Amino acid sequence: MNPLRKVLFSLSTLVVLIGGGTAGYTLIEGWPVFESLYMTIITLATVGYKEVHELSHEGKVFTIILIVFGTGNIAYTIGSMIQFMVEGQFRRLLGRKKLQKKIRSQKGHYIVCGFGRIGRLVCRDFASNPLPFIVVEQNPERCRRLEEEGYLFVQGDATRDEVLEKAGIRQAKGLITVVTSDSANVFITLTARGINPELFILARASEDGADIKLMRAGANKVVSPYTIGASRIAHAILRPSVVDFIDIATGRENIELRIEEILVAPQSRLGRKNPGLFRHPQRFRPDHCGHQKRSADEVQSGSADRHRFG
Repeated sequence: MNPLRKVLFSLSTLVVLIGGGTAGYTLIEGWPVFESLYMTIITLATVGYKEVHELSHEGKVFTIILIVFGTGNIAYTIGSMIQFMVEGQFRRLLGRKKLQKKIRSQKGHYIVCGFGRIGRLVCRDFASNPLPFIVVEQNPERCRRLEEEGYLFVQGDATRDEVLEKAGIRQAKGLITVVTSDSANVFITLTARGINPELFILARASEDGADIKLMRAGANKVVSPYTIGASRIAHAILRPSVVDFIDIATGRENIELRIEEILVAPQSRLGRKNPGLFRHPQRFRPDHCGHQKRSADEVQSGSADRHRFG
C-alpha cells in the first residue's frame, strides 16, 4: 500500500476507535459524553490515570477490548507516519543524487537559464528532438514542475559562478538565457562568457536597446520575443502563405513533414551531381553548429549558386 494511504487509513481507524470508545462508555456506564471521551483517550494512550468513575463488569470488559485494539492501532499509526517521513526523505535524497550524477555526466549539452513561459517552450522543443539540456532555475515551484517533467535541472541563481559550474558550463555546447529581466540576462551572459569563452550564448531581450548591451556582454545571438511576435502577426496578414510555409518548415504544425538542414560532403553522390556546391569551397564556413554558411560578401553580391533539389 502507498505510504500516504497507510497513514490516512491508520488515522481514520484511530478516529473510529475514539468515537466507538466514547459511545461505548456512554451507553454502558451512562457517563456524559466528555467523561466518556476522556476515559477513552487515557485508555488508548495507556497513561495509567485513575478511572473517571468505578467501572462495572461490562465496562471492564469493554475497556480490555478497547486497550487491545487501541494500542495496536496507535502503534500501527506511529509506524506508518515514521515510514512515510523516512521513505519520503530517503526517496528524495536518492532521486537528487541520481539527478546530480546525470548532470555531471553531461557533455556537449545546452544550458537553459529560466523556466518561465519561454523557457518551458524551449525545453519542450529540445526534449522532442531530442537535444541534451540542463535547466537552471531558482524558483522552488518551477523546480518542482521540472522534477515532474523529468528534466535535468539545477536549482539556484544563474548569475552565480558555482551554479553554472554545477550545470556543467565548461563542458556545455551552448547557453540560452531567457529570464524576464534584461539586466539578469546581461549578467548571466557576462558570467558564462567569463567561465567558457568558446560557449555559444543566445540571450533574450525584452526592452529596446537591450540587444546591443547583450551583444557587448558576449552574446552570440539576441532574440526579442516581442519583436518576433509582432513581426509574425503582421506577416500573417501581409504574407499568409509565407507564414504557413514557415510553420511547415519548422514543424510547428502537427504534420509529418519538416525541412531540415544537412551537411553535404564533397565525396557524396549529391556533390558529384551538383559540382557547383563545391566549386568555391572557400566561400563556405562552418557556424557554431557545424553547418555550412555562405560568406557575407557572397550573399551581398548575389553570386551564390542556386540549386534545385527534387
